[in-house]
Amino acid sequence: MSKAFGFTDYGGPQHQAFLDRPAPAPGPGQLRIAVRAAGVNPIDWKIRRGLTGKHVALPGVLGVEAAGVVEAVGEGVTGFAVGDEVFGVAAVGGYARQTLLAADATARKPAGVTFAQAAALPVAAATAYDGVDNVGLTAGQTLLILGIAGGVGSVAAQLARARGLRVLGTASDARRAFVESLGATQVRYGDGVQQRILAEAPQGVDGILDLVGGADARAAAETLADRSRLIATSDPGTAAELGGSFIRRSPAAPTLTALAELVAAGRLDPQITATYPLEQAADALAEVESGHARGKLILEVS
Repeated sequence: MSKAFGFTDYGGPQHQAFLDRPAPAPGPGQLRIAVRAAGVNPIDWKIRRGLTGKHVALPGVLGVEAAGVVEAVGEGVTGFAVGDEVFGVAAVGGYARQTLLAADATARKPAGVTFAQAAALPVAAATAYDGVDNVGLTAGQTLLILGIAGGVGSVAAQLARARGLRVLGTASDARRAFVESLGATQVRYGDGVQQRILAEAPQGVDGILDLVGGADARAAAETLADRSRLIATSDPGTAAELGGSFIRRSPAAPTLTALAELVAAGRLDPQITATYPLEQAADALAEVESGHARGKLILEVS
């Protein structure tokens, strides 16, 4: 039997549990890996609560991204072999000793990238990569990231700076040093955020990557002349209301390869701020679910 951490019913943390299950068999287009690390993301608790629809067969395994070593290859999969070190999008839950990856959303892990770094890339970093690309700014312009201190925002800031953009980001005052370490300027979120943005960018900003939605997005949009340059990852309704759009995703595998190459070259830090053993998966997820996690949290599987 193979150990995994998941949920036995939809709802709160009281439905979480460790599960014993047979090693999953890869279907067409899938790989089975021995998991070495798995990323922890807000989407994980949202799935458990049923906020994305009740589409997971119960009991379900948590986690949507993982890195590890290929153990078996499903029908129709080419380009991967047993023993390859890979990372990608988990098809049946990454909080586990063994899981399945979707082959078309999987990439090889470069030798200079750790399993933990690789497991941090498929969700938050890939979202950041597409988000910055969607905004479409050029060197010298100013990008505002709403919610810069989380897993997506911290990577987006680095990618934007690498493109020569000036970066502002909303975060609490407690996160100022962290935001500045990303090469960005912190702007305190909440009431009065529009005035604080304009204090840093008197002519307004050239683009907004909105990771939070709601009132802050509405206030920040007033500082943006071209509303088509507002790209949202979490609140498509507000984005459309403001004249912006929801993020458009690119093919997963090429994006993952590009991100891993940036990490290997030392040009991108996935901002892993804490690692937990699989046995402490509940603690890691609780920190993310609290809304106060900084950077990226990773489960390591021994």
